[in-house]
Amino acid sequence: MKAITKYWFLEGFSLFKKLGMPSMMKLCDFLEMDHVDKGSIIEIGARDRKCIFFLKNGSVKIMDSDSDIVKYVVKKGNIFGELSIYDKDSSSKEVAIALEDVVICYIESDMMEDLMEEYKSLKNGLLKIYGLRIRKLETRLQDLLYKDSKTRISEFIKAYIEEFGESNKERVIAKNLLSHKDIANLTNTSRQTVNNVLSTMRKDNVIDYDSKFISYSLTTLNTNTK
Repeated sequence: MKAITKYWFLEGFSLFKKLGMPSMMKLCDFLEMDHVDKGSIIEIGARDRKCIFFLKNGSVKIMDSDSDIVKYVVKKGNIFGELSIYDKDSSSKEVAIALEDVVICYIESDMMEDLMEEYKSLKNGLLKIYGLRIRKLETRLQDLLYKDSKTRISEFIKAYIEEFGESNKERVIAKNLLSHKDIANLTNTSRQTVNNVLSTMRKDNVIDYDSKFISYSLTTLNTNTK
């Protein structure tokens, strides 16, 4: 892949905003690019060499390969696999599943660590991303202790639509990428509870969904959250 194509690939990532073009082009020399079909596995921990992944298009879910439980979801413009730098033992248990057709670039963790030492903004940016992931996991633990299942599911659904969706004048619409089992994993509930809560939310006109999309009405949401 030509370096200028790799440069285009990285241009949309906030992690690299403070790097100038010469530094970006140097980083591109170490990158590999791949297209991955929906439903395919992207090996993270089981690779011969650990890598950091940059997601240009599409979405993936990160799973624990031992328990088959979804840990979090990554959308385009973000990275995954950074655990291979900060917690190598835990990273060996991670695997990514493409929720739709995706385009990724990846770099070996050792090379990334060398670049982080050379470019402090890169090091600080990656630390910030890792810190945000930790805080999200801590929030999930707090929610498990202090919120009931219905609240955890409804708040997760609204947050998912906001993060992955696009708004028009009346609704925020996101691709319906997660199964009820995935949502149950992410909210520490059961698949049946997820089904019941989603059905109730649709009946109350809080959300609407089908096999392709899930959305909420801005008017209804504002009314329900007052």
